[in-house]
Amino acid sequence: QNGPESLIKGAKRQIQHVGISNFRLPIRFHSRDGGDLRLETSVTGTVSLEAGKKGINMSRIMRTFYAHAEKTFSFSVITAALNDYKADLDSFDARIQMRFSFPMKVQSLRSSLTGYQYYDIALELVEKKGKVQKFIHLDYVYSSTCPCSLELAEHARQTRGQLATPHSQRSVARISVQLIAGEDCLWFEDLIDICRAAVPTETQVMVKREDEQAFAELNAANPIFVEDAARLFFQGLQADGRIADFRIIASHQESLHSHDAVSIVTEGETFVAESLDPKLFNTMFHTG
Repeated sequence: QNGPESLIKGAKRQIQHVGISNFRLPIRFHSRDGGDLRLETSVTGTVSLEAGKKGINMSRIMRTFYAHAEKTFSFSVITAALNDYKADLDSFDARIQMRFSFPMKVQSLRSSLTGYQYYDIALELVEKKGKVQKFIHLDYVYSSTCPCSLELAEHARQTRGQLATPHSQRSVARISVQLIAGEDCLWFEDLIDICRAAVPTETQVMVKREDEQAFAELNAANPIFVEDAARLFFQGLQADGRIADFRIIASHQESLHSHDAVSIVTEGETFVAESLDPKLFNTMFHTG
């Protein structure tokens, strides 16, 4: 792949991203409470390729990343890894994305039980034309009760003495935030807490009968349409001074309809897109 320009096939155009995706290794992360967690992490590393270059030596990305693999990762460590493999490959722009499942112990709503909730999180560092951008992505899974259905169920009870169940469904918000310039730390737990404060009906881990009843009460007290969810998350993210631009993609995976209800809202220019991946919402299903 490091052959002369004369071996290039096709158009001699710059390639924005070329590299490797989903190489896996255990990485140590620092938690807000001061502990360390070693988590299986999927890494994607790419660089730009100039129009006159045939290709890159992709194994250098892995070798360079492994040189940092025993460190406790933060954006500063990711920056060092990115700078190293960008220099090794003589590239101008580069990107690293690290995906993992982050465990956080949560307490049940009414009983004394605790269990681990797992959050799909990705860290992303992008350097383009000398500008460095830091991103965190989070999937937050919650229950959404339809306000209209709740009202109709109560109407049936009051007018006809008929017990009815309002429909609710598992829902997913994909939160993507850009850290402000110079900010190196937004704890994963802080981002999760912002989501919980905005939409408190997070799906539960450990549940006894009293917890199930408390969850039903919580849903009834917080009925939301998908538009409501997007705006509530927006309000919470907007209030945090460490966050610059952000995007919320919400999917309410309907139990009444055979289709889903979705919404997207962005703040700033970073995440604005005229076109959407046709399979974007297919990736929003939480599989446990």
